[in-house]
Amino acid sequence: MYNFTKIVASVGPKSENRDTIRDMVVAGADLFRINFSHDTGRVQGHKIDLIRDVAAELGKPVGVIVDLQGPKHRIGDFKTDKHYPLKVGGHFIFDDDPTPGDSTRVYLPDGDVLKSLKPGNRILLNDGKIEMRVERVTKHRITATVVRGTEIWSRRGFNIPDTDVATSVLTAKDREDLEYAITKRPDFVAVSFVQSGADIAAVRDFITARTSYPIKIIAKIERPNAVARIEEIATAADGIMIARGDLAVEVPYESVPAITRQIIRTCRMMNRPVIIATQMLASMVENEFPTRAEISDVANTAYLRADSAMTSDETTIGANPVNAIETMARILSFSDADTIANPYDWSRVDNTPQNDWSRSVSSMAYLNHATAIVVFAHDAGAVEMISARKPDIPIIAVCNDKMIANQLCLLRGVSPMFNEQLFGMRDGFNAARAFGIHTGKLVIVDDEKISLRTLS
Repeated sequence: MYNFTKIVASVGPKSENRDTIRDMVVAGADLFRINFSHDTGRVQGHKIDLIRDVAAELGKPVGVIVDLQGPKHRIGDFKTDKHYPLKVGGHFIFDDDPTPGDSTRVYLPDGDVLKSLKPGNRILLNDGKIEMRVERVTKHRITATVVRGTEIWSRRGFNIPDTDVATSVLTAKDREDLEYAITKRPDFVAVSFVQSGADIAAVRDFITARTSYPIKIIAKIERPNAVARIEEIATAADGIMIARGDLAVEVPYESVPAITRQIIRTCRMMNRPVIIATQMLASMVENEFPTRAEISDVANTAYLRADSAMTSDETTIGANPVNAIETMARILSFSDADTIANPYDWSRVDNTPQNDWSRSVSSMAYLNHATAIVVFAHDAGAVEMISARKPDIPIIAVCNDKMIANQLCLLRGVSPMFNEQLFGMRDGFNAARAFGIHTGKLVIVDDEKISLRTLS
């Protein structure tokens, strides 16, 4: 089974063992996401070792994404574990007093949030099930009016969609986690709750001060201000993840599909890969089969020419992580074939020298009915540009660096291989044969040289 659209599988309690990881790779997983929100980096690090062991056993590149928690805001604890009633139109207070809360108030640990909120700003809690509006702000407390919601309890998530928070994108926990993660050489670091390109620059500075390994940075788009600054953020980052869970809390949920399309178009112009995430097969946490709507959602990832689809709870706490990956792979395989039957207009891009060059590669392959594009990739740049043109022709990337091969696992249509001998010989024919292609024409890319060869 060959999928143009890649699969990112999240690893959690139901999948953090060697056999399950191996079976998920065999089923179609191309990369694994390790969520550092749920534990410290040192506890999570063994998962990277398991993934590397499986990749070595199977002899294929497999990417690793370390996903940092970021400044996820939560309220403090209440005096008891019970749920406290809320009255629509009534008042509720958030303050800097760390004592347990009651039916009138609760501690808000984030001082930066207290400083940033203004009258009229919305406060959303518990994934948007509770809505309040700020009425009064003082140095130590915020008084809000309840707009929606019937009860509140400890440690609920706290979203503020109308507010830019003057806080570092790297919390103390993130810094500690990232410091350790760098020693494990992940291929990507995903940064949560990005608000600007400066956030990405801060993370890149943190990484480059500690290692020369070319770890790539993925910006997670979860807030409306990130959507508004998508070009700035995409310029600073190496890839984008559309984290539809928090995003659908902070923007009107009906706008999420349109925002998704907008981001994919923008990133295609800027040669940046895109991951679509959250609840793609959510019903498979408990069920053997997906809903019909979930099947369409996964298929739409292929139709939109996104680079990757990502699982979350389906493979972390789900009943059968391997079945979830097999299901996603089947849907994507069929949908990818359908996109080839209805080819995208790859010519519609900005006329920059980079895009003109990569468009030439794609058009040569398309017009000559090539069976594959073979790229000798000493870095990810050329492959990223060609993949961003969305050719419906397999791209075989021959690498002499394992990390580059792992990073190319993220890109639509790309089959990376780490083979120093083929790379040194520039042997495109045997590279194609390694992927089961024995006849037809090949477009071979070596640096900026493009040639058309016939495989026989």
